[in-house]
Amino acid sequence: MKKIVILMIAFGICLSDPGPDEKINQACQVADLVGSCNICSLTSVTQKVGELGEKVVNMAEKITFLETRLQNTEKELLELRSLTGGSPQVAFSAALRDSGSGDIGPFTTATPLQYKKVFSNTGNSYNPSTGVFTAMVSGMYFFRFSMFNNLASTPNSLVSLTKNSEWLTSVWDTNGSDSNDMGSNAVVIPLKVGDKVFVQLHPNRLVYDDTMNYNTFSGFLLFTM
Repeated sequence: MKKIVILMIAFGICLSDPGPDEKINQACQVADLVGSCNICSLTSVTQKVGELGEKVVNMAEKITFLETRLQNTEKELLELRSLTGGSPQVAFSAALRDSGSGDIGPFTTATPLQYKKVFSNTGNSYNPSTGVFTAMVSGMYFFRFSMFNNLASTPNSLVSLTKNSEWLTSVWDTNGSDSNDMGSNAVVIPLKVGDKVFVQLHPNRLVYDDTMNYNTFSGFLLFTM
């Protein structure tokens, strides 16, 4: 549109009365104007093409990055399937103390025992910092725990395997005329994702342990549901 207007102006100059020299000057001015417009348009197009080129390069880099991540994820998934046979594997076993010896407790409130010496923790569902097992997979599980008596007449020992806030099964012992006693218990229970299982020491009770690892807490997934 700009070119049409400029050509019309040039044509009008040619039809006007000024002398030959004046017409030549005016024609040169018009030619310069046309050239400037062409340069401006070309510069604008070049800039836009450059911007589009940068965007294309950025998108290509992002696509390459995503393709690499996808390939790595697929590789990890294949490795996991080859190791597990397509089924999740969950198992752990831990002892109460990782060093030292002595009583644990008593506490004024019921307290989860923290089994700090971890023998195994496939699936990382057991947290030694809290003593709590958290189900990552819904299924049927087996749990077992043991307790060692505290060698004191009072307070005696009482621990319970607990699912969320429900006591499932317990081991209790009080010291009499005999020496140290210990006991154990076990359950098979269904768990949903997010359910928590732990061994709880009852208020005003205590247990004893040393590097012989009398107190243990273990569990594993039997099958998914």
